[in-house]
Amino acid sequence: MGDVAVGARSGRDEGEERPDDAVAREAEEDGALETPHRSFWKELPLLIGIALLLALLIKTFLVQAFSIPSDSMQDTLQRGDRVLVDKLTPWFGSEPERGEVVVFHDPANWLSGEPTPEPNIAQKVLSWIGLMPSAEEKDLIKRTIAIGGDTVECKKGGPVVVNGKALDEPYIYPGNTACDDAPFGPLKVPQGKIWVMGDHRQNSQDSRYHMQDSTGGFVPVDKVVGRAVVIAWPVTRWSTLPIPDTFDQPGIGNQAAATALGLGAAGLAPVGLGPAALGLTGAVPLVMWRRRRLTSGRTDG
Repeated sequence: MGDVAVGARSGRDEGEERPDDAVAREAEEDGALETPHRSFWKELPLLIGIALLLALLIKTFLVQAFSIPSDSMQDTLQRGDRVLVDKLTPWFGSEPERGEVVVFHDPANWLSGEPTPEPNIAQKVLSWIGLMPSAEEKDLIKRTIAIGGDTVECKKGGPVVVNGKALDEPYIYPGNTACDDAPFGPLKVPQGKIWVMGDHRQNSQDSRYHMQDSTGGFVPVDKVVGRAVVIAWPVTRWSTLPIPDTFDQPGIGNQAAATALGLGAAGLAPVGLGPAALGLTGAVPLVMWRRRRLTSGRTDG
C-alpha cells in the first residue's frame, strides 16, 4: 500500500519526462546549435579587417611583391616574374650592398615615355594591401654594382671594374658584353648613392644611360625600396636571389669588415643592424623570463 501511495503522489515515475520538458530542451539545443553560426558571421567583418590591416602592415614594413615588366634583368629575371622585396632592413638603416638586386623609385624620370597601365578597382585594392604589384608606381629593378665611396669603370671590350677589381659576371645575359654599348668611367660613387646596371646589358637603360641627368646616373639610397630576395611566381621559376661571389673577392672594398662591425662602407650607416636589433628585442624577454624562473626556483627551495 505504501508503494502505491508514493506513485499516486506524483502521478508518474520520477524518471518520466513530461512532453513540455522535452519540447523546451529541444528548443534550447536548437538555439545552442545556431549560436555559433550567428557569432561567426558577426565576427567575419572583424576577421577580414584584421587580415587586411596585417597585409597592409606587411606590405609597408616587411615584404612587397613586384612584377617584372621588361627584359632588362634577363636571364636572372624574366618578364612577368613576381619577386618579393625585403622592406624591413632599410627601416633599420641598412643600405644596399654590391651585387644585390634592388627595387627603387624612379630617381630622375628614367621611365619618361613608358606607358603606365590603368588598373581596375580590384587590382587597385589588391595592390594597396600588397597582394599584387601596383601598376601605378614607377619603380625599377637593377643590380647594385657599386656603392658610396667606390670607384667604378668599364672600358669597351673589358669587364666592369670596382675599386680596381674586375668583376666576373656570369649573370650577364648570354651573348652580351659587360658594357660595349655604353662604356663609362672611372667614376667615384658619391656617399648615399649607388651605381646600378641591368643583367641584360645591351637591353637596359641603367645608370650608364643617365649620366647627364640631375643625379649623374647614380641612384640615391633613399629611393631604394628594398632588396629583391626571391622569385615567388611562377612556381616553376621559384628561386632566391643571392649576391654573386665576385662581389666578395678580397680587396674589392671594406664592406665585409664594416658589416662585421655593424657599420656601412663609410663607417656610419648601420648595415645589418636590423637583424641584430630584432634578435636583441626577442632575446631580452626570454632572458628575463629565464632569470625569473631560476630566481623563483631558488626561492621556493
